[in-house]
Amino acid sequence: MRFLKLLFHSHGHEGDQSLLKTMTFAITHFTVAFSVAYVLTGDIILGSLIAMVEPAINTVAYFFHEKLWARRARQRQHTRNRMTATTA
Repeated sequence: MRFLKLLFHSHGHEGDQSLLKTMTFAITHFTVAFSVAYVLTGDIILGSLIAMVEPAINTVAYFFHEKLWARRARQRQHTRNRMTATTA
């Protein structure tokens, strides 16, 4: 349950935008992967297969990458807030 909360907590208009960014990244990545694979192979089926596998894995990796960066930013902000509170 905690894992699901980590993934989907605060996704919304004013919250964490990593899920939306992941979806737009996926669309862009699939389009680029298909275009490159099709140009290199000349085969629409092979281009489609390549465009399904690699970007799907990369999109999941990107989502977790975004989550880690968001956590890092929160930790830095927390540290700054504590430093400000102790010096004030």
